[in-house]
Amino acid sequence: MNGASPLIGDVARPWCNVLARGTIAVQRCDGCGHWVFYPRFFCPACGGRSLTWTLVDGRATLYTWLIAAVPVAPMFAHLDKPILAVAELPVGVRVPTTLVDADPAAVRIGMALLPVFDRETYVDVTLLRFRPAE
Repeated sequence: MNGASPLIGDVARPWCNVLARGTIAVQRCDGCGHWVFYPRFFCPACGGRSLTWTLVDGRATLYTWLIAAVPVAPMFAHLDKPILAVAELPVGVRVPTTLVDADPAAVRIGMALLPVFDRETYVDVTLLRFRPAE
């Protein structure tokens, strides 16, 4: 992604740009050290406005999940029962995502996940998805 998409705002553009390079970065407050996700202009812990994008390990654990029996929005109508999930990164932030290459019968809270950088679903946007580590 070149950062030019009108759908991506200034605060989220760095997130999208690092995903396009196949890496993950999360904001960290320069004042109190709190990890911040979703992208924003201030630290929710101390109110500080100095946040630095920091590369983080993409391995995660599954915090929660569900199977969407019906599309959650018209733009997702093409998906057949996606596994919607929240992945917890090692720094403690929780990222909404979808699981890929996962057998729903084998999905378990706490399972190890690896990042998948989906560059094919949408033009000029890289999505962060996860797959089981096993």
